[in-house]
Amino acid sequence: MAKFLHIETSTKVCSVALSENGQLIDLLEESSDAYIHSERLTVFIDQICKQNNCKLNELSAIVVTSGPGSYTGLRIGVSTAKGLCYALSIPLIAVNTLVSIASLAQKKHPNSSICAMIDARRMEVFSTIFDGDFKIVKSLSADILEEKTYEAFLPIVVCGDGANKTKEIWGNRDLLIDETIVSSAAGQVEIAFEKFKNEEFEDVAYFEPKYLKDFVVTPSKKKPF
Repeated sequence: MAKFLHIETSTKVCSVALSENGQLIDLLEESSDAYIHSERLTVFIDQICKQNNCKLNELSAIVVTSGPGSYTGLRIGVSTAKGLCYALSIPLIAVNTLVSIASLAQKKHPNSSICAMIDARRMEVFSTIFDGDFKIVKSLSADILEEKTYEAFLPIVVCGDGANKTKEIWGNRDLLIDETIVSSAAGQVEIAFEKFKNEEFEDVAYFEPKYLKDFVVTPSKKKPF
């Protein structure tokens, strides 16, 4: 029996889940206009364990988002995950934020190409695009959204907290914008279980997530006035 605690704090969603053998048991999450992770994360962990009669020493691994995402959220999530791994002497498993979002989208929109994107600032996003077989066709990059951005990948389902930025500029495109799919610990469950079976663990001492600042935004191709 492999029971995991999942932590997702890469965006303004604070999300915690419990899973067992690749199946979601319970999920607690809250979204806010501000980062609430420092106030809510440990409360959620305590609450989800209590309401499922799960003791921390029963856990087989801790799962945390590896980013990309905000410095504030990731720092809190990873620090908490590392502390639990040290205290419990269990492995740390990391799951990419955009892969996690896309996995949720694939379940809701099977066989569709998925563009998972998270908000950076202004018209900037960080995204990865997957085909209908969940293979990456555009690797993680930081981009400025313009009228023809990602045009070669249409039709696609756009999801994540950056999706709402596309409404006006991509209004006539062959795509579906699904703003209901955002970062969530639920998206880590099946991916983490496969990593556990393959013993794909992180070095607790040296693991660092990918912050938004790790990436350079692709410059606009428009000519300056």
